This record gives sequence, structure tokens and C-alpha cells, in this order.
Amino acid sequence: MAELLDSGVPEVRGITLDAGGIPVSGLVAESWPRPPRAVVVAVHGGGMRAGYFDSRSRPGLSLLTLGAQLGYTVLAVDRPGYGRSAPYLPQGQTLREQAVTLHAALADFAATHDTGAGFFMVAHSNGGKLALAAAAHERGDTLLGLDISGLGNRFAVYPHQLPGATGHGEWRRHWGALRLYPPDAFRLGRALLSPVPASEVAEGPLWPELYPGIAARVRVPVRFTFAEQEQWWRFDEEAVAALRHPLAAPKVLVDHQPDAGHNISLGWAARTYHLRALAFLEECLLAHDAAVPEVRRRTAERRAAAALECVSSPA
Repeated sequence: MAELLDSGVPEVRGITLDAGGIPVSGLVAESWPRPPRAVVVAVHGGGMRAGYFDSRSRPGLSLLTLGAQLGYTVLAVDRPGYGRSAPYLPQGQTLREQAVTLHAALADFAATHDTGAGFFMVAHSNGGKLALAAAAHERGDTLLGLDISGLGNRFAVYPHQLPGATGHGEWRRHWGALRLYPPDAFRLGRALLSPVPASEVAEGPLWPELYPGIAARVRVPVRFTFAEQEQWWRFDEEAVAALRHPLAAPKVLVDHQPDAGHNISLGWAARTYHLRALAFLEECLLAHDAAVPEVRRRTAERRAAAALECVSSPA
């Protein structure tokens, strides 16, 4: 069980989950000794690792330590095809397959950890695709909502400019202006880099066609954030309307993060963005708590109506 370090900062430790025989590695920070109000599941983007959400270039930029301090357990996973699962999935997995694997990993986590009100996903770039796919293919676990940065559904580049098997794409598009990041972010960021699995590379250009079908099955609140210097995705008025339109979500927000590039969680704006993401989680928790009595009321009314029908029916 995680404890506070001498500095008062929650401990971040490694974890490996069993996803139906596939080891899913990651990082976790717990709200101990308090039970968590919910579990924040952090899902990294393409060519990165779980440590994307645990920036150590400056104090306060890590989502894991911030979330644990605010009463949540934060679980940052290495997506299928990354980390310890890479040898088991040398080609990676399709989005649908990744969603199944992620649900299995979360079920394993829930078997041994208190999950509070449920799971809430904070996802970046290609990780946002997985978060949406996981929401579209729920497996019975309580998913409170999604907070996604660095993902749209209309490219701001040509398909041949997308990251592929031969590289991560144009370096500047991931970062934007260098002034947006602490100097150590680039040195420490090298340890996070990982090859992009072939299945992910192949599906990348197909996202605009895949998105409407996935979005139509997403029925939890969603917030999208575009960095001021986002360069992979369009976020003009027309593009945002196309992003919103297919979603079946009860609530959709689209925000903009000033003074940030695509890799928001590694920049100076990380803490600001993470606080906004957790504020959205608070909204989702409020809606969830308000809905529970209503669900119970409707269930009681249905049972009463069924009982009345039985009494009224002739023998």
C-alpha cells in the first residue's frame, strides 16, 4: 500500500495487471490512508509510456501525485503493445482489441483495490481513441466519464505526415514552441519513447472513418481539450462541430488550453490542465451521485407497477 513520502508527496510505484494472460504494466499512486473517491485511469498517446502522466521535470506537474493528493487513486497504464505487454503483442492490437484488454486489466485492478465511485479516464492523443473505444464497449464496470487531450477527428496534416513505423512524425508537431516546456522535459522525455506498434500505425489514418461509429456508442460525459499550439488536429468551429455531432454522450465539452503544445502533460501547463480534468471528474461524480437515487426510484416504480399488474390480472 502506497504511503506519503517524507515530503508529503504520494508515492508512485510500478504495477502489473493481468489482462486475460496479457501483462499490462503501469504506474499507480493511491489516496491512502483515505479510500479513493474514484480511480483516474491515465492512458498515454502513441510512442509514449505511462510515465507521460508523471512528469518529474518540475514539482506539481505529475497527474499521479496531484490526483492522489486530491483523494483519487490514479492508475496510468502502458497501453497494449507497450511496456510489459509488448513481447506478448509484437504487432500491437486494434482499438477494439485494446479496449477488451484494457477492460480486463481494470477488472483485475478492481479485484484487489477499492475503486470508489468507479473509473474516470484521462487520455492523450492515441490514448483518447482507446478511451472512446473502451467507453463504446463497456463491460459492466462503472465508467464516470472521459477527459481527452490532443485528439480530434479531422487531421491538420496529410496522412503521409502521420507518425508511422519509421518514426514518430515531425518532432515539432508533438511539442510546439520549446518555451512551453521545462528544460528537463526533453531530457526526461527520452525515457518515455517507445516504438509505435504496427496495428496502431495501420489504423492511424483510418480514425476519421472509425470515429463516428465509436462515438455513437459513447454514453458517458466527455471533455476534449486542444492545446493552443495543437498541430496534429483541426479545432476550428467546423471541426469541433464534426467532433461533437456523432457523440451519444449526455454532456460534451470542448476546451482550449493556453500556453501549451500537443504534449500538454509534459509542459508548464500540465498542472493547470490536470486540475481542469479533475474538476470535470468532480462534475461527473456530482451527476453520478444525483443519478443514483433516480435510478433507484425508477427501479422501485417498475417493480411496483409489475406487482400491481400481477394483483390486477385475473387468475
